Amino acid sequence: MALVEAVYALSSSFPVDERFGLTQQLRRAAVSVPANIAEGFARNGSRELIHFLGIAAGSLSELDTLLELSQRLGFCTIDDGLRTQVDEVSGMLMALAASIRKRV
Repeated sequence: MALVEAVYALSSSFPVDERFGLTQQLRRAAVSVPANIAEGFARNGSRELIHFLGIAAGSLSELDTLLELSQRLGFCTIDDGLRTQVDEVSGMLMALAASIRKRV
């Protein structure tokens, strides 16, 4: 959730003409991460949870790519704190999925 808040704060300074482009894509990818985690936990069983964790990981990878693109286009500067957040969430997703796979 903190990552989503950081992405919203960062993208709020993007050019107005990007409101329906990169800004929206960034925000959707960011929101998709915790939303898919929550949906996976609400489902019936470990296999479905693993599936939704995979979707969350894909969204996180998309977010990482969009952040890099945003910086390359000059819309922002991605600080180490945000990069660390992305890396930490990625690590947590992988560790959780691996832990659940061991029990399945």
